[in-house]
Amino acid sequence: MGTGVWLPGSVLVTLPPSPPLTWSPARPEDGPALAELRATVLRPSLERLGRYDDVRVRERFLSGFAPERTQVLRGPAGPVGSLALRPAPDGVWLEHFYLDVPVQGRGVGTAALSAVTRAADASGTTVRLDVLQRSDARRLYERHGFVLDHEDPVDVFLVRAPRP
Repeated sequence: MGTGVWLPGSVLVTLPPSPPLTWSPARPEDGPALAELRATVLRPSLERLGRYDDVRVRERFLSGFAPERTQVLRGPAGPVGSLALRPAPDGVWLEHFYLDVPVQGRGVGTAALSAVTRAADASGTTVRLDVLQRSDARRLYERHGFVLDHEDPVDVFLVRAPRP
């Protein structure tokens, strides 16, 4: 049994474990490690856009980090991933969905995103997210039914309406 994050209407999204990795609620002290993870994971995409700033990438995460709505994927050596759902008037925003490079490509992200979209479908919840331009993660989101809402020079905003 995994652990989860909440959709509006008190709907729990259960995130599946991927032994030896397990999802658990974030704690305030996870902030610095998750900011470091974000910097590592986003660096290639931000550098492609000419936007990487070693300090800002961490500060942006820490300024919006809400442990109460964040799950951390923990491995034997510490955090290797994160996922947060932020309530919005028309659904939720999927935020801070990061997986450390060695964890990517193992089905962990697909399993977590599938859990979110299944729960969103069951509860009639729209899910929104933004991804950096030219990010490899965009393909994952599109495979799960996210479509373009709008974009700017840095970000692509995607949306997924609930399915019956």
